[in-house]
Order: sequence, then C-alpha cells, then structure tokens
Amino acid sequence: MKGPLRLVFMGTPEFSVPSLESLLEDSRYQVVCVYSQPPRPAGRGYHQTPSPVHQCAERYGLEVRTPLTLRVAEEQEKFHNLRADIVVVVAYGLILPSPILESPILGCVNVHASLLPRWRGAAPLQRAIEAGDSETGITLMRMEQGLDTGPMIAKASMPLLPETTISTLQRTLSILGAT
Repeated sequence: MKGPLRLVFMGTPEFSVPSLESLLEDSRYQVVCVYSQPPRPAGRGYHQTPSPVHQCAERYGLEVRTPLTLRVAEEQEKFHNLRADIVVVVAYGLILPSPILESPILGCVNVHASLLPRWRGAAPLQRAIEAGDSETGITLMRMEQGLDTGPMIAKASMPLLPETTISTLQRTLSILGAT
C-alpha cells in the first residue's frame, strides 16, 4: 500500500486517549473516523457530555460517530464506506459484529488492559488486583468474533505492587498500550 494506512479508531474512556493521540502523531496512519459511546449525562446538571475520546477527536477536527449499536445494516454500511485499512479498538464498549470485523483489509486490533487469556471481558484491572496477581499488562490482539478472543500479537507486562491503585494502574497501562 502507498501512503498512510486508513485507520478507524474505536474507544471511549480516558484510558483510550493516549492510544488515539499516539496514532494521530504517527505518519503511517491517517485516522479517518473515530467511534465512541454516545454522550452521557454527567456533572451537576446532568448535561450530555461526550466521552474523553470524543472530546479528543473533536480537538483534532476528526469525524466522530456515536451509534448505539453496530448491529444494524445502515451503520455497517456507513462503516464499510470509510474504506478502512485497519481498525484499532481500545476500551470501546461495544462488541463488534462480523460485518464490522471483516470490513477493514488488515482487520481489527484490540489494545486490551490485561495479560490475556487471564482476564477477558469487563474490569480486567480490578480483577487482577482483587485476585492478588503479581503482574498485569497490555495485550495487543487481532480481533475475532467473541469477547477478547483472537490471536495475540504482543504483550507488555508490569508488576502489580501492594500500593498499586486502579487510577495509577490505568494511567500507566494507558501509556503502555499507546506505545
């Protein structure tokens, strides 16, 4: 392929922002669209507030899409029309159906906040701390149908110390995942 790869980014919480910013700084990629969860009520007035990824994408002038589901044909067609070469998913919050997984030429890659296969699914960091694991980390994996399934591409680990908190762990792993 010539030129930068056409990339779609899918993420929602603050944990995902360093990965999006890292991809935006990399000339090998052209982020053509960002998907995030829809705005949710927050703050004193319960105002509709875009997710941290949504806010970051808007700062960079990127198109942001916030569908409630990707299981309808109309959303799948809109996604396919982006002609993505690759999709990067970091804590997006929706399971991707087959038509989405099969759309990008190079597939979909997930930056998962645990050392798979130990903690699949929601809250892997909390589960690792609760279980007293001695280490945790990031797993980069090619996505397949199912929750956190697919071949692993790379892993990076770090020790879990007694003083480790969820907030410090999230910050550290979000940077590790971005690299």
